[in-house]
Amino acid sequence: MSALRIHDSLTRQVRDFTPLIPGRASIYLCGLTVQSEPHIGHMRSAVNFDVIRRWLLAQGYAVDFIRNITDIDDKILAKSAEQGRPWYNLAYEMSLALSSAYAALNVLPPTYEPLATGHVPEMIELITELIDKGHAYPAPDGSGDVYFDVRSWPAYGEVSGQRLDDMEAAADADPRGKHDPRDFALWKGTKPGEPESASWASPWGRGRPGWHIECSAMAGKYLGDSFDIHGGGVDLRFPHHENEQAQSRASGRGFARTWMHHAWITTSGEKMSKSLGNSLVVSEVIKRVRPVELRYYMLNPHYRSMVEFSFEALDEAGASYRRVEGFLARAGRPATPGSIPEAFVDAMNDDFGTPAAIAVLHDTVRAGNKALAAGDSADAEAAAVVAMLDVLGLDPADPAWGAAEASDLTGAVDVLVANLLQQRAEARAAKDWAAADAVRDTLKQAGIAVEDTPDGPKWSVH
Repeated sequence: MSALRIHDSLTRQVRDFTPLIPGRASIYLCGLTVQSEPHIGHMRSAVNFDVIRRWLLAQGYAVDFIRNITDIDDKILAKSAEQGRPWYNLAYEMSLALSSAYAALNVLPPTYEPLATGHVPEMIELITELIDKGHAYPAPDGSGDVYFDVRSWPAYGEVSGQRLDDMEAAADADPRGKHDPRDFALWKGTKPGEPESASWASPWGRGRPGWHIECSAMAGKYLGDSFDIHGGGVDLRFPHHENEQAQSRASGRGFARTWMHHAWITTSGEKMSKSLGNSLVVSEVIKRVRPVELRYYMLNPHYRSMVEFSFEALDEAGASYRRVEGFLARAGRPATPGSIPEAFVDAMNDDFGTPAAIAVLHDTVRAGNKALAAGDSADAEAAAVVAMLDVLGLDPADPAWGAAEASDLTGAVDVLVANLLQQRAEARAAKDWAAADAVRDTLKQAGIAVEDTPDGPKWSVH
C-alpha cells in the first residue's frame, strides 16, 4: 500500500503525512462567516475536507475534526444593520442554513463546531500573551484597538510566500493607531453606533475580537498547541492564515504542521463570492439537481484545481453518477462493502487525488457491466464500487440522501433503462451481438420491450 502524501502549502511540496500522535489525525478547517446563505463555492471546502477526513478514517486513523463558525464580524454587523435586525438573529439564521447545506451534501458533522462568540475569554488570553511577549500593543489613540506587530515576527510572510515590504496595508482597522500599516487587529474597540451586545469587556475596554485571533484561539483550545492539518480556501492563505500562524507561533505555540488549501469554484473566471453577486446558493441549486450529483460534481476535479462552474458540466456529472447507480441497480447491492482497489488507494494516497480515484470507480463499473452483459456475476465489482463510494460520501443507499419518493423512482427507472440501452448500442457498434442480445433479454425479463426505430431504440413496459 502506498504511503499517504499531502501537498503542504507552506513548503510548496507534496510530502509524507506523519501525524503528531500515531494513529490519530487532527484537522482544523476554517468555517464560514455566517452573514448570508452558503453558496456552492463554500461547499467545496466542506466536501473536499469531508473526503479527506473519510479517507483518513478508512486508513485507520482516529480523526479530531474541528470546523468553526465566525458569528461575530464587521460584515455580519453591516448586513444586519441593512436588514434592521439584531446581528445575532442574522448569524443564527444563517448558521441554520449552513447546517442544512452541510447535511444536504452528506458532510459528516465535525467533532466539534465552535462559535467565535463562545470563545472570547480564550482570545483575550492569547492577546494578553502576545502583548506580554512584545508581539502586540494597544493602540495609543484611545480607540481600544490592539494590534499584532508584524515586524516583531521575522517569519511573517512564510505562509503566503511574500516579503513584508511588498504587502499592502491591513484593511481591518483604522491605521491611525498602528506602528506599521500592515499590523493587523487582534481586538477592535467598540465604535460609535455599534450595538452594545456586539462587544465584550476586556483589559483594553469593551470591544470584540479580530477575525484572525478567533481561529487561533479555537484551534488551540480543541486541538492543542500543535496539530496536524489546517485547511481552507486558497483565498484564506493571505491574510487570514498568514496572520493566524504569526500570532500563534509568536505566542509560543507550534500551531499547524501542514497547511492545505483548496482552489475556488469560479463563475466567469472570478471567485464565487457574495460581494460579486454571482453566488449560487446551495438551497436553490439542489432544486435543479440531486444533492448527491452536486457532491459528485465537486469531487471530480482535484481539490487544488480551479473549477469554472456551469450547469452543463453539472448535468454531465449527474449523468456520469447515474451510470454508477445504474450498475448497482442491475448488479444488486452487496451485503457488505468489498475491498478497495489498489489503484483507488494509490490515487487517494497521492494528495487525495479524487479525479484518478473516480476514474478507478468507473473502470470498476465498466468491468461489472461487461460481466453482467456476459451473463456472469458482478458481485465483486459491486462490492468494490460500494466501498469506494463510501469513501467519497456518494453511496446512493446512504440514509443521508433520504428515502426515494415515487416520482424519484420513476426517474430512476428511466435512467436505468437508458443506461442499458446505451450498453446495448455500444455492443452492437462493436458487433458483439451476444452482449447486445443479453441486454435485450435482461430488459425483457423485467417486462420492458425494446423496438428499434430509425430514431433510435424505443422502450415500453409490457
